[in-house]
Amino acid sequence: MNAFAALSDDTRREIVRLVAKNGELTSTEISHRFKMSPPAISQHLKILKEAKVLKMKKDAQKRIYSINDSGLHEVEDWLLDIRNLWNARLDNLEKYLLKMKREKSREKK
Repeated sequence: MNAFAALSDDTRREIVRLVAKNGELTSTEISHRFKMSPPAISQHLKILKEAKVLKMKKDAQKRIYSINDSGLHEVEDWLLDIRNLWNARLDNLEKYLLKMKREKSREKK
């Protein structure tokens, strides 16, 4: 599963938001913040880990989750591509509008 598919779910996006805000959280701390069963949260965590959005380390019986930058690079790269596309389109629109403004001012003379 890729990062986009993993982040398509509201609960998983909220989990990522919580972990990003807090740095690291145990699976128990995460599950206490939702009105879902711990096994359901574990499934969400598993998907986020497989998609490399979160990483997990074990400390005795605890599983501690944090943001995995490598998985979020996929999303970041896509967003940059979209931003560049729109910037180019807006630049073209600006050029067109300036051209139209110049033509209109020539017509007035």
